[in-house]
Amino acid sequence: MVKNKALNESAYISELAIYGIQEKKGNEIVRLDLRNILSSVSDYFVICHADSATQVKAIANSVEEEIFKALNQEPWRKEGLEYGEWILLDYINVVVHIFRTDKREFYGVEELWGDAEFKYYKSA
Repeated sequence: MVKNKALNESAYISELAIYGIQEKKGNEIVRLDLRNILSSVSDYFVICHADSATQVKAIANSVEEEIFKALNQEPWRKEGLEYGEWILLDYINVVVHIFRTDKREFYGVEELWGDAEFKYYKSA
């Protein structure tokens, strides 16, 4: 039962992250469900991109605000805030990747997890 609660919380955190991304007009939002992949590092990856470092940072702030508002939870780890090219917000079971457009294409994170179940979301 505890594991089920953790999975439900992971799904909820991913949905909150997606909402935060949509609030700041993130592009090509996708959630990768990694739960059935043996070597996965988390339950979900949420990925999007934006055209400028300013928008990347605004999206990251929005995601953090939405998750904190709902769950009073801060990311376990944050990376990339200085440059705004690729910001990573690690909530342990959910990792949010916010790229500047050219960096998303360059790193191709989705391609590394091709076995994952992909779900696409519209920008608001």
